[in-house]
Amino acid sequence: MASQVQLVCRILLSMELAEKTCLVTGGTLGIGTVALREFARRGAQIFMVVRNRSKGEALIQNIRAEVPDARLELLIGDLSLQSDIRRVASEFLGKETPLHLLLNNAGVMQLGHPLTDDGIDFMFAVNHLAYFLLTNLLLERMKASAPARIVSVASEAHRPSKIDFDDVEGLKVNGIRNYGRTKLANILFTKELARRLDGSGVTANCVHPGYVRTALGTHHGAWATALAAVGWPFARTPERGAETSIYLSTSAEVEGVSGQYFMDSKPKQPNAFSESPEHASRLWEVSRKLTGLQI
Repeated sequence: MASQVQLVCRILLSMELAEKTCLVTGGTLGIGTVALREFARRGAQIFMVVRNRSKGEALIQNIRAEVPDARLELLIGDLSLQSDIRRVASEFLGKETPLHLLLNNAGVMQLGHPLTDDGIDFMFAVNHLAYFLLTNLLLERMKASAPARIVSVASEAHRPSKIDFDDVEGLKVNGIRNYGRTKLANILFTKELARRLDGSGVTANCVHPGYVRTALGTHHGAWATALAAVGWPFARTPERGAETSIYLSTSAEVEGVSGQYFMDSKPKQPNAFSESPEHASRLWEVSRKLTGLQI
């Protein structure tokens, strides 16, 4: 009964988004799709970064079947490619709309170490550098739109991880371990970003959605697919998995809260490595060099 009362209170404290603009990555599957539907119901103007135009258009049709007046627009780009990320950011900025919410949700999991066209480990590129580059390219617009929020999807998979800065991309470790390292990078990024944004009116938080029944890992090799399938009976639904991302994106309870890691809509202590400002600052500098940003 108490949990039901808490849920009702959170709904009542949630913001309507009719005057807000959101940009979401990784929305064509799983928790990203759930979040998009919820933002649409609340009246947000939504920009969806998708790699596959046909999947994006199909999703827009599905959402509009439920929310006929939903305001949705596609931005086509491959988040493993820095040139695509820069183009997507340029296209959005060219529309001269404000940006009140950025949900960094896209992610991949795989066992090998294929490289992107930029010569960077694919999983590190998508799971961390895409968050870093896209966020920084949009940051001035978000400051001008404040109050604004940045929410990045991390994971409890970070728990046993550390980052070896002599092998920051994780090329010397297997894919499962490296996935946890990329999720640790999300937390370090959030903490350093929050420090840099202090006083700007823009907050940055990250979230563990739980182990969710999505396609994560199912398109990246037989072993990754098998491991994902084994866990499915114990996995959360996408609706349950999206709750904390939606909470951080919309709740008045977290207005002004920044630099935190959340699980089940509550702050949670991440691992000790992620609590080091020195580690966060060092990862920021490495990421800046890998993306060529002058910040």
